[in-house]
Order: sequence, then structure tokens, then C-alpha cells
Amino acid sequence: MSLFLIILPVILVFLTGFIGQKALHFDIKNISTLTLYVMSPVLAFRTFYTTPLTPDYMYIILFAVLLCFMLFIVTWLTTKLIHADRSESSAMMLGAVFMNSGNYGAPVALFAFGQEGFHIAVIIMVLHSLLMNTLGIFFASMGSDDKPSLKTSLSKVYTMPVLWGAVIGLAMQLIHIPLHESILNGVDLIADASIPVVMLILGMQLAVISRKKVNYTAMATTTSIRMIISPLLAAAILFFMPLPTIVKSVLILQAAMPAAANTTMLALQFNTKPDLVSFTTFITTAISIFSIPIVLFFLGV
Repeated sequence: MSLFLIILPVILVFLTGFIGQKALHFDIKNISTLTLYVMSPVLAFRTFYTTPLTPDYMYIILFAVLLCFMLFIVTWLTTKLIHADRSESSAMMLGAVFMNSGNYGAPVALFAFGQEGFHIAVIIMVLHSLLMNTLGIFFASMGSDDKPSLKTSLSKVYTMPVLWGAVIGLAMQLIHIPLHESILNGVDLIADASIPVVMLILGMQLAVISRKKVNYTAMATTTSIRMIISPLLAAAILFFMPLPTIVKSVLILQAAMPAAANTTMLALQFNTKPDLVSFTTFITTAISIFSIPIVLFFLGV
């Protein structure tokens, strides 16, 4: 019961966003844009500015890349086994490879492991955002008849505000640029506000998804990879890495998160089975209410 209480605050915020969207029909895109371009970059800046640079960073980067690659291989082999078409294969890639480490994983890490765990979660969130805005765009475009050019895809990476927030914060830390306490207090206000807002947005997004025209075999397969195979692969990778226990625990927790809500937006943009992607997001999020406490139990929380 105590493990469920760890994620209960997160679920309550999701539910608030869900009910609010059903009742008031907010413009989710505008709120999401505010979070993406204004609030999340400040959160990334604070994390990389205040978290000391250690060799652990390189291992976390290596972990993120290896996990992404291994999930891609597993999902690709699975699409061949169930004879998924090109668009379904791309949708399965979006749902299985990219986890919700931002507006779900980071808050849960905060409640489960405190500020130290939260800082690690934000680091992996930035890395996942980079991967999603490169490989995610590639996967989504592969399932669409209107494929964007490589230049267009790369331009989206260069303009990622979360990435630049992290880069600027890290650079200022390395060259020891001090910030006045008043400025840091303002940064804290925006960064702290971003956490509940992104959680509300996920609840709002879950309120508007559709399950029309869903291939349930593909959905069930994607869900299994995302919720079961992903954390097991993460644990296997981390077994060989000399990282502190808390870092390993946070990374495994992030790998056990449901499908990223942003994959639905990519699927909609490229018309890559958006109903399959959105319904997978809903199902994996619902399952996570029970699976995340189990993962926390095995992590010794």
C-alpha cells in the first residue's frame, strides 16, 4: 500500500487534468507549447547547472543509447513475427521504444527517491527528448507517405529548447558562472511549476485519445515490450555499469514507464496509426498504476 501511495499524488494530478479536459475542453496544444518552449528548458537548465558533472553522465548517456537500440531490435523482430505493415511497425516503434520519462517518470522519481533521484530523472528526460526528436521523427516519418527530408528532421533537433536549456546550464557550470540568488529563485519558481503542469497535460491528453481502428495484437505486443521487456533490458544493461545504486534504480524506474505521450503528437503529425499509438499510451499508463509499485518494490523502495 505504501508503494501505491508514492504514485498516488501523480495519479491525482493526471486525474485532475483528465477531468478538466473532459469538462472544459482546453487547447492542449497551446499549453503543451508553453511547457515545451518555456518551462521545461528552465527545468533542464537548473538541473544541469546545479548537478555536478561526474563520470556517471557518460554511463547514463551510454545506457540511454543502448536501451533505445535494444528496444528497437526487439520491436523490429516482433513486427516481423506478427506481420505488421509499415505504418503499424512505425507505430509500434513509437510506443515501445520511447517511454514517458518526463511528465510521469520525473515526478515519480521525485516522490520515490527525493531530489537526488529527481535530478537523475531530468538528465535522462533530456536524453530521451533528444532521442525522441530524432529517432522518433524518423520512425513516425517511415510510417507516412509524406517523408520529411533529413535536413528538416535535423532542424527540429537543433531547435529543441529543452536541449539548449541543458547545454547552457552545463556550460555555465563548467566555466563557473555564478548566478545571483534572486535569479536562481526565479529559475526555481518556473522549474518547480513545470512539474505539475506537464503532469496535468498528460491527463488532458489521455482524455482525448481514441481507440478507433486499433490492431489489438500490435497494441498488446507493444504494451508487453514497453512495460515488461524494457525494464528487464535496462536491468541487464546496468548490471555491467559501475553506477551508484540510486542511479541504477532511477534508470530502471524510467525504463518501466508507459509510452511517451508525445509519441501521439508525432503519430498525428505523420498520420502513422495515431489511434494505435494513442491507445497504447492510454493502456500502458493505466497498467502503470499497478506495475510501477511492483517495480519500486523490487528496487527496494
